[in-house]
Amino acid sequence: MSRLNYLELPVADTTRAKAFYGAAFGWSFADYGPTYAATTSGDTDVGFQADPAESTVAALPVIAVDDLETALEAVTAAGGHVTRPIFAFPGGRRFHFTDPDGHELAAVVAG
Repeated sequence: MSRLNYLELPVADTTRAKAFYGAAFGWSFADYGPTYAATTSGDTDVGFQADPAESTVAALPVIAVDDLETALEAVTAAGGHVTRPIFAFPGGRRFHFTDPDGHELAAVVAG
């Protein structure tokens, strides 16, 4: 079953974001390069994207799916618009899309 498993936030500075969320909630982070960090609890994790070329305008909910290509077809058939085709990243593959109300989300498969 598909489920929300990740939330990516656009930030200006990953160091500042890590300091705030670490102090406020006790979260710890793994760094994935100079502009990306994420919690690694294994539950619904949070990532911070500070690269303006890669960052979304708003928070990006990420939905875990079993089959990325099938999910892409289903999103398109349901009226969604693909904003970023399937791409690989450390940890898996995903694509971005907007729903009929214009909210941007992503679908991901680990691996």
